Amino acid sequence: MTRLTRYTRTTAFKLSLLYLGVFTVLSAGLLYYVARNTDHLMSEQVVQTVDAELKGLSDIYVRGGVRAVVETIDRRSRHPDASLYLLTDFAGNALVGNIARLPTMVLEEADGGLRRVRYTRMGPDVEDIERQAMVRTFELRGGYRLLVGRDLGDQLRFSNLLGNALRVWLIGVVVMGVMTWVFVSRRVMKRIDEMSATSRTIMNGDLSGRLTVRGNDDEFDRLAVNLNAMLGRIELLMQSMRDVTDNIAHDLKTPLTRLQTRVETALREAKGEDGYREALESVLDDGDHLLRIFNALLRIARIESMAPGADMEPSDLKALVLEIADLYEPLLEDEGGHFEIDVSDGLKTVCNKDLISQALVNLIENALKYGHPENGSLIVSLSAKSDGGRIVLSVSDNGPGIPEAEQDRVKDRFVRLDDSRTEPGTGLGLSLVKAVARLHGGELRFKNEAPGLTASIDLEQAPGQDGSDHERHDGSDKTGIPTA
Repeated sequence: MTRLTRYTRTTAFKLSLLYLGVFTVLSAGLLYYVARNTDHLMSEQVVQTVDAELKGLSDIYVRGGVRAVVETIDRRSRHPDASLYLLTDFAGNALVGNIARLPTMVLEEADGGLRRVRYTRMGPDVEDIERQAMVRTFELRGGYRLLVGRDLGDQLRFSNLLGNALRVWLIGVVVMGVMTWVFVSRRVMKRIDEMSATSRTIMNGDLSGRLTVRGNDDEFDRLAVNLNAMLGRIELLMQSMRDVTDNIAHDLKTPLTRLQTRVETALREAKGEDGYREALESVLDDGDHLLRIFNALLRIARIESMAPGADMEPSDLKALVLEIADLYEPLLEDEGGHFEIDVSDGLKTVCNKDLISQALVNLIENALKYGHPENGSLIVSLSAKSDGGRIVLSVSDNGPGIPEAEQDRVKDRFVRLDDSRTEPGTGLGLSLVKAVARLHGGELRFKNEAPGLTASIDLEQAPGQDGSDHERHDGSDKTGIPTA
């Protein structure tokens, strides 16, 4: 009973009941309309047939008298069809016809009106049962009365057939409606129960739970796909929050401990103003390092919490890339390196220019810090090209690269490979680039070039831009750099 009550309270049951009621009423109305009009049409045909018979017999009577009418009626009465005839004299005695019994009032009221009567048919092969007919009665000269009619048996059988069809149809509609409701309710309730179970799993702390996608692309599949994407985003944000918490607990413990140690050492060992000043400067350096970490974390958190499309505007990436190249080319040349630029025309997109600039700066800074080759000078390449409707921004170097097994891990917060721990940094630069790429619907990718490493992010290109024209600058002549 509880399960039945649960089903009857569902929207599927209410909708099925509504559809069943509407469809039943429409079906009944349609069949009633067909039956009514069919009966009316058959009645008109009966009237037309009776009138035609009367007219024909009247003409025969005028031309040949009673004898000719008797012969005609006798000949027609022998055919087993639906036509009815009866001719009586002035005393009411039957002269000819195929009607055995008939209410006397029908012959007495020979006014030519159309009547529905009950009668018994005459004939050796006819059952002695009452039938229904439509008749007209006329009085002829000499006191004769002529009755012509049409048996309604076929019409009544057709009406009964339609009535039975209506009943069978309504029963079938009800049965099919109930079966449809049971099927739909079970299917809908099963999907809803699956969603409820997944929701309970997620509420219990398992964020990896996902809704089932059956692959038939119905409304439940589309809802499941969207909810799964939302759950994936929530899981990623929660995992990021846990990672940040864990990373802060581990990675900030060392600088905080070092800061505390320096203060204690200064209080215990420092002598004079110079000693305390040196200790305070060391403490300020550690504090600045901590502030940089917190600022980077906050910026990454803000980027990851931004909605796609937020604070974005149409931009020309060629001008942006060349502007960054102008800033870093002199710096690299001062260090004895070489800066190359490969930029296509028509790189129009909708983006957050500040964040894209920051991502490129981070990638270039990483190349400057960790991309130095063992022999020779550093070569950094900045590329912006169109590829399959996407704009790919790449920064390459000719250094040792990153092992493939570590390429996904270095995108996480505070991750620094062993070879890079001697360089200053927070381990958050690539995490910020990854967040910027994801905000713009792209991804941060690494590719070892042997030698060197290429780090790239991709953005959606504005429609109608092909980026087919290229301009290249190898850093040998700064005046040759195209300007916006």
